[in-house]
Amino acid sequence: MLAVHRVMPGETLAVGLLNKQMGTGLVTRADESVIEMRVTLNQPPPTPLPLTLVLALPRPKMLKRVLQTIATMGVKRLILVNSYRVEKSYWQTPILQEHNLREQLLLGLEQGKDTLMPEVLLRKRFKPFVEDELPAICANSKAIVAHPGNYPACPLQLSDAVTLAIGPEGGFIPYEVEKLQACGFTPVSLGQRILRVETAIPVLLAKLF
Repeated sequence: MLAVHRVMPGETLAVGLLNKQMGTGLVTRADESVIEMRVTLNQPPPTPLPLTLVLALPRPKMLKRVLQTIATMGVKRLILVNSYRVEKSYWQTPILQEHNLREQLLLGLEQGKDTLMPEVLLRKRFKPFVEDELPAICANSKAIVAHPGNYPACPLQLSDAVTLAIGPEGGFIPYEVEKLQACGFTPVSLGQRILRVETAIPVLLAKLF
C-alpha cells in the first residue's frame, strides 16, 4: 500500500470490509512496515446488477480479464460452463482454483470500489446443466443468449432481472443454442461484427443496464 498510495499521516483513503460496508480510513501512522488508520464504515457498496451471467469458459489469459471486468461492473453471480468450442485443457488452468479466482475478483472489486464478492460456479457438462439446473436459475428473469446471427438487437436499459448466456468466441454451436432456447432463452445480436468475449461482456452489460 505504501508503494501504491504513498500516504502520509493525516491523509484519508477509501476503505471497505469484504462483503460489508464501505467508508474511509484516516491514516494515523505510516512507515516502512505498517500503516495504521482510524476506519469509519458507514456507506453501502454499489447496488449489484440484477444479473446471472452464464459464460462459456474462456481461455485462461482472457479469463483473468473477464473476472476482473465482471467484478468491477457489479456482476455477483457467474456460472462458467462447458461448450463444444471450449478447449478441454481450459478446465485444467490453475486460475480456476478458488484462491486464484478470489485474487482476480478482488482486483476487480478494488477497481470498482465495491466490497461484495461475486459467486463463481463451475459446470463442466453443458447438457445436464441446461436441462437440470438452468430452468430454476433463469426462472423469474429475462433469459437472453448473445449469439452471432440474424437475431433481434440486444435490448436496452432493462429494469428486470436478467440471465445472460454468452458463448465462446464464434458463439455456441446450433445444438447448444437450441437447448438454451428450449430453456426459455431468446437469442439477441450485437451486430455484424464478431467481438472477443472480453469485449462483448462490457458491451452487453452497458446496453442491458
